[in-house]
Amino acid sequence: MNATPGDLPLDEALPLLGIAAWSGTGKTTLLERLLPALRERGLRVAVIKHAHHAFDVDQPGKDSHRLRQAGAEPILVASRARVALMMETPDREEADLAELVEMVRPQRPDLVLVEGFKAWPLSKLELYREAVGKPLRAAEDAWIVAVASDGAPALPAGVEALDLNDLDALADWVAAWPARWAEHRRPRREESEA
Repeated sequence: MNATPGDLPLDEALPLLGIAAWSGTGKTTLLERLLPALRERGLRVAVIKHAHHAFDVDQPGKDSHRLRQAGAEPILVASRARVALMMETPDREEADLAELVEMVRPQRPDLVLVEGFKAWPLSKLELYREAVGKPLRAAEDAWIVAVASDGAPALPAGVEALDLNDLDALADWVAAWPARWAEHRRPRREESEA
């Protein structure tokens, strides 16, 4: 079963915010700094990250790896410190974001940050560095609601400008997102027409 962007339930109970950027912009580095700041502001934040390559979090020789190789679908490994769910998805071209959201929903996070999944219809914060040499995505993606940049790019109407180098301001903006989520469950163009 292949996921089709557009099949994502956007309900008020689970705020989602995509983090969109070109490779080399510093998405993961920013998230490493942003997550502790969000925790300090009292938020439980889940992260769903898209990986472009075949990856393996399991280690050959470990029991879990041996059982997965033997055909366990899925395998859940648990200890008092953590839980990991691993399953093979060979019949898919891409991961199904809607399914992944449902996997984190029972944990009741205050916010789910989604890194990658750029074609999926959800509100996004774009990270932009002119030095990367790539075009601004906000001009083409009506789901981008704000751009955090290290400069002052020309932004489409309705897109907020944020300072990529001001961690406190970014953390405040993201921390406020769950309260604003209900008003941003449609693309920018539809919001302005409503």
